[in-house]
Amino acid sequence: MKENNKSCAIVGAGISGIAAAIRMRNKGYAVTVFESNSFPGGKLSTETINGYRFDMGPSVFTMPEYVDELIALSGKNPRDYFNYIPLDPVYKYFFEDGTEIDAFHGKEKYAAEMAAKTKDKKEDIVRYLRKTEEMYDLTAEVFLHNSLHKFKNFLTKSVVKGLLNIGKIGAFDTMNGANQKAFKDEKMIQIINRYATYNGSSPYLAPATLNVISHLEIEKGAYYPVGGMFSITSSLVKLATDIGVTFCFSTPVREILVENKKIKGIRTDNENHMFDVVISNMDVFNSYSKLLPTIKKPMKLLSQPKSSSGIIFYWGIKHNFQNLGLHNIFFSESYEEEFDTIFSKKTIFNDPTIYVNITSKYSPADAPEGCENWFTFINTPNNSGQNWEQLVNEAREHTIKKLNRILKTDIRSLIACELVFDPRVIESRTSSAFGAIYGNASNNKFSAFLRHPNFSKEIDGLYFCGGSVHPGPSIPLCLLSAKITTELVK
Repeated sequence: MKENNKSCAIVGAGISGIAAAIRMRNKGYAVTVFESNSFPGGKLSTETINGYRFDMGPSVFTMPEYVDELIALSGKNPRDYFNYIPLDPVYKYFFEDGTEIDAFHGKEKYAAEMAAKTKDKKEDIVRYLRKTEEMYDLTAEVFLHNSLHKFKNFLTKSVVKGLLNIGKIGAFDTMNGANQKAFKDEKMIQIINRYATYNGSSPYLAPATLNVISHLEIEKGAYYPVGGMFSITSSLVKLATDIGVTFCFSTPVREILVENKKIKGIRTDNENHMFDVVISNMDVFNSYSKLLPTIKKPMKLLSQPKSSSGIIFYWGIKHNFQNLGLHNIFFSESYEEEFDTIFSKKTIFNDPTIYVNITSKYSPADAPEGCENWFTFINTPNNSGQNWEQLVNEAREHTIKKLNRILKTDIRSLIACELVFDPRVIESRTSSAFGAIYGNASNNKFSAFLRHPNFSKEIDGLYFCGGSVHPGPSIPLCLLSAKITTELVK
C-alpha cells in the first residue's frame, strides 16, 4: 500500500469499525482504533463460563465473500486467516403441534421439505423464492452497495433499473401481507415472516421488500465460521494488526473534536489526539449525544422508532440433544400478538418465539463432553424504562416451560451455568442506544431512506459506519457499511 501521510481514527472496534480500519489502512492512512471495552467485536464478541464458550451476539453468517474480500484487498490469502463451512440444513423449526421442519439450502430442496410439512405446494414455494431472488437483483445495487445520500449514485444504470421496477420489490405491501398472498399454510407464512427479526422489525409493519432476506439465507446459503462467530472478529483483528492498524482497548473516546466544521481529532481520558479523518462505529444516536455535544443533531433521523432488543440466556446444558441443530427456532402460536406486544405494548409476550444457537454442534470444544452451549434468545422491546428484573424472571419461566413442552424434557435441571443479557446490558456493553440491537426499526416503507448517511453533511472529515447507519444491521451489511463509508472518504 502507498502511504499518504494522513491519519484516521476509528471509534469502536465493532465488526464494521474493524473493516473500516482495514480499508482505510489499504488507502494509505495511519489508522488507530479506539475501543472502550477490553475486547474487540462489539456485539460480535465471546465469553467462556465454566468451560462453556459462547458467541455473545450475531449467530447467523451469510455472504462470507465480504470477509474474503477484505483479506484479499490486503494482499493476503483468505484461507490463511478465515475458514467456514456451508450449512445444510440451515435451520430446524419446531411448532407446538409437534411439527418439525428442516430449512434446507437451495430452492428445490427447501421447497420440497416445506411442501411435505405444510399445505403449500412445492411449485408455489419455488415461484416465491424466484420472486425474492428477482427482488434482490433489483434492490442490491440501490440499497446495499452505494450511499443513498449521494445524488450521483441514482444515475447509474442498475439503480435506474431498480427504481423503474419499484412495483416488483414489495415497497407498497407489508411482509405479512405479501406472504399471505403467496402461501396458504400459516406455518409457511410464519417461517418467512420471521426474517423481519433480522433487523429488529415487525413483519406486520415492515415493507415486503425485506422478504429478500430469505433469498440470502435459503438460496445464497448460510455458513458456520470455523471456531465460531467470534473467529470473524479475531481473524479481521489479526489481519488489521498484520497490515499496521493500531488498536487501543479499554480506551473510551469522550469527544470527537471539531473546529470550524472540520475534524480535528478525538479526546480520550488522557489527552487529545489529532486526526485528519474520524469514522464512528458507535451507534449513531450515541455518537451525537455523547461524542458531539456541541454539534446540531439531525433529529429527524435520530428520532426514528428504534428496533426491538432481546433477552439472551447463555446456558451451559448438561445434555446432548440429538434432535437439535446449530440454529433452532421454537415458534409462538400467535406471531401477530407477539409482535404487537413487543412494538405496541412495549413488553414481552407470554408465548415468545425462541431461538437456540448451539455452536458445540460444530465446535465440540465449546462445551464439556456430552454437554451443549445454548445461546437462547427471545425478542423484546428496547429499553424504555421497563422493570427488567421482573421481565427477565417471567421470560425465563415462559422460555423454560415452552422448551420443556416441545422437547419433552426438563431444561431447568440441565442448566449447569447461566449468564443473562437484557436490553440494559446490551446498551452498556455495545453502546446501542436503548439496547436497540439493530438501530432504527424498518417498520415503514421509507425506513431505508431514514437511516443516517455514512458521512456528516456538516463536518468535513467525519464519517459513520455500522448497523445503525446505511445500509443497516447484520454482519454482511456492516461490512458493506464500512466499504461504502471508506469509499466516500475524499
